[in-house]
Amino acid sequence: MERQLILRNSTGVRKSKRNYVIIPLLILLLAAGGVFGIAGYTGWNLTHPVRLALEKNPQDVGLSFENVEFPSRYDSLAIKGWLIPAQNSDKTIIFAHGYRRNRADDDIPMLNLARDLVDRGYNVLLFDFRNSGESGGNLTTVGQLEVRDLLGAVDYIKAKPEISRKIILLGFSMGATTSLLAGAREPEVDAVIADSPFANMRSYLEENLSVWTDLPSFPFNQAFFIIVPMLTGLDPDQVSPINEITSFKGRPVLLIHGTADSKIPIANSEDLLEVYPQAQLVKIPDSDHCDSYHDHRNLYIKTLENFLASV
Repeated sequence: MERQLILRNSTGVRKSKRNYVIIPLLILLLAAGGVFGIAGYTGWNLTHPVRLALEKNPQDVGLSFENVEFPSRYDSLAIKGWLIPAQNSDKTIIFAHGYRRNRADDDIPMLNLARDLVDRGYNVLLFDFRNSGESGGNLTTVGQLEVRDLLGAVDYIKAKPEISRKIILLGFSMGATTSLLAGAREPEVDAVIADSPFANMRSYLEENLSVWTDLPSFPFNQAFFIIVPMLTGLDPDQVSPINEITSFKGRPVLLIHGTADSKIPIANSEDLLEVYPQAQLVKIPDSDHCDSYHDHRNLYIKTLENFLASV
C-alpha cells in the first residue's frame, strides 16, 4: 500500500514537470503563429493596396494629351498613361508616382506640375505603375518590379525620336526610388530628379516599417522579412538605389527632400549624396513627405528649371 502511493506520487511529479515544459512551449508557438499571421496579413495588404480611381485628366488643367499604352520591359505587362506634348520640344520628362497613388496624384499635385513643365517646353509622359490606376498587374513591390514599368516607359519614348532627344525621369517617393534604379540601369536616361526617395528598402523598412503598418517594430519587423517574401516574392535587397547610384557615372541626379519628411527621413537623400557626390541635394524647408511642390511651388519650379537647363 505504501509503495503504490509512492509510485503514484512519483508519476504525478513527472507529469507536472512535463506540463511545465509543454504549456509554455504551446503558448510560445501560438504567440509566434499570431505574430507571423499578423505580419503576413499586413504584408499582403501592403503589397496589394486598393487601386485609386483616376478622377482627373490633363484636360482638367488645360492640357491636350494622348492616351497611350506600352509594355513593361521584360514581362510585357500592359502599362497605361498620358503623353502630353509641348511645342517644339526635344526633351521628355517621365513622371513616376508614389506608393498607392496613380498618374493623376492630386497630393503632389501631379497634373499642375505637368502643366508647369509643359509650359516651359518639356514633353511629359505620365503613367500608372502596375497594380495602380488603369495598368495591369495585381502586386505592388515598391520598386522591385515597378522598375520594369518605368523602363517600359523609357522604351516607349526612345521609340519616338521625333519628339525626344533627351529623357529625364521625375519620381516621387516610391517613384523616386524607382527612377534612381531605372536611371542607373538604363544609360539612355539622361538625368533623374528624385523627390523623397529612400536609399535602401531593407534598412528603410527596418527603421520605418511601423510608419506603414502601425505595428510595433519588435517582433513584427522580423516576422515581416521572413513571411512576406515567401508570400509575395518581395525581395527588399533588390531595391537599393544606394548600391546602384554610382552606375550613373557622372550623369546628373537631382535629389529633392523636405526637411520635415515624416515618412522617408531626409537622411536617405543625404546618404545617396554621400555615395554619389556628383548629385545635387536641395532641402525644402519644413515640408513633409512629397509636399515640396505644394508648399513652395516657385522654389520647386526654379530648382527644376536650373537643373534641367544643364541636361
